[in-house]
Amino acid sequence: MSDSFVVRLFSYGTLQLPSVQQATFGRLLQGEADALLGYRRTMVKIDDPQVVATSGESYHPIVEASGDATDRVDGTVFAISAEELARADEYEVDDYQRVEAALASGRQAWVYVKRVR
Repeated sequence: MSDSFVVRLFSYGTLQLPSVQQATFGRLLQGEADALLGYRRTMVKIDDPQVVATSGESYHPIVEASGDATDRVDGTVFAISAEELARADEYEVDDYQRVEAALASGRQAWVYVKRVR
């Protein structure tokens, strides 16, 4: 992993789409399959017109802790820069919050989960 790409970001949704990566980061990301354990995936309606335009979808996946260690959400872990992580923060709407979580591989990564209100 290059020194400039030291942040790990796990995506289970639209950040895996090439069009979203180009719009958000200005490049296609390289990633590896991994999984988030102890979470369940559902969908959330997105009202932000910019995000809908970028993703082409008005409903996006969202995850929340399930309390069941056997629950699993498959996705991709990407190596990105701190600046790119800030861009991902701008892309995600207020329904999401970024937390650090352990992945099935044993790696730690940032992941956007359902915001606790």
